Amino acid sequence: MKLRTPDVGAPEDAGAEQVSRADVVRRFVQGDLASLRVIFAIAVIWIVFQSQNDRFLSAVNLTNLFLQITAVGLISVGVVMALLIGEIDLSVGAVSGLSAAVMAVLNVKQGWNPWLAVAAGVATGAAIGFLQGALFTRFRIPSFVVTLAGSLSWLGALLLVLGHTGTVNLANSDITNLANTFYSPTVGWIFAAVAIALFAAITLAGYRDRIGAGVTTEPLGLLLFRVGIVAAVTIVAIAILNSDRGLPLALLILFAFVIGFQLVTTRTVFGRHLFAVGGNAEAARRAGIRVDSIRVIAFTLCSGMAAVGGIMAASRLLAVNQSSGGSNLLLEAIAGPVIAGTSLFGGRGSVWSALLGAVVIGSIANGMDLLALESSVKYMVTGGVLLAAVIIDAVARSQRQAEGRV
Repeated sequence: MKLRTPDVGAPEDAGAEQVSRADVVRRFVQGDLASLRVIFAIAVIWIVFQSQNDRFLSAVNLTNLFLQITAVGLISVGVVMALLIGEIDLSVGAVSGLSAAVMAVLNVKQGWNPWLAVAAGVATGAAIGFLQGALFTRFRIPSFVVTLAGSLSWLGALLLVLGHTGTVNLANSDITNLANTFYSPTVGWIFAAVAIALFAAITLAGYRDRIGAGVTTEPLGLLLFRVGIVAAVTIVAIAILNSDRGLPLALLILFAFVIGFQLVTTRTVFGRHLFAVGGNAEAARRAGIRVDSIRVIAFTLCSGMAAVGGIMAASRLLAVNQSSGGSNLLLEAIAGPVIAGTSLFGGRGSVWSALLGAVVIGSIANGMDLLALESSVKYMVTGGVLLAAVIIDAVARSQRQAEGRV
């Protein structure tokens, strides 16, 4: 049996012809071009909030926005790994808090080297993911049940690790500088040039590979338009950051993980296996893919990235406390990728959705904060946005099924 592994963002019909404009429109509606749709949504959100509060697009506020989305974006990168195999992890919020607490206690109370403490925090998250993935695959328990139970357990572990004080303040500069370091304008423009060149190279390389394989691809003009949009957004973002405090190290860390995981999911055998398991686990098994191993690795990566996000959040807030990883962090981490086009049904999505989704969710939250809306309204709006994204995903999936494309 020959197993089809979907190429994210590329249609699956054979032929070396470019798709027509009508096909582009159809794919835009069905979610294949979700990144363009999300960029348009971000522009609308920013325009709306700017019309309500002229401070929204100020350099200071946008810099704060980018810092605020870093932790959520990092956690969402891991969530994408679980979503690609058609599963979900409801424990990422609690895992992020527990891992940050382990790091803080080892460094502050036990006197560990800061980097060893950070490594221990990340290892804690990865170990939790391995355990939950093993339980899920070994006993065939639904992943949401395993991770929901885990969420409660890890919340209790967080309270236990923190002890009676309930709060651990971070003072080591190596840790706090992760989210509080800013680079000069020169570094910012160098980053912009490298990021634009890298995105263009990856995009055009994918186009060349699909043409060479005789697979239908998007028009070159559309790809160049996408590169142009990304270039324009990057240049504007760097200009805004440079007019305030400069390019934050936290944003570089987020981009590094997004690009790294994007390359893993699109350019490696493991990445192809992720999509195959999410698309059809039984077909993947018959094709010789070790489905259980892929699932365990996906959950390990998911919790490991939750730990990274929790540590970055602690660095920005300069402390870990009993509410770390709580509030609406879980909702935001899962909602972001779904809003940006990663399917809850598995087999479709992109790591870029973690970044784009974090910008959408972060922009909405930041804008509502500026408008001083009540918490009740914030929760309802965020929940409504997630529900709308899930409905769009379900409708698009139904349309693809009707055309025999799933």
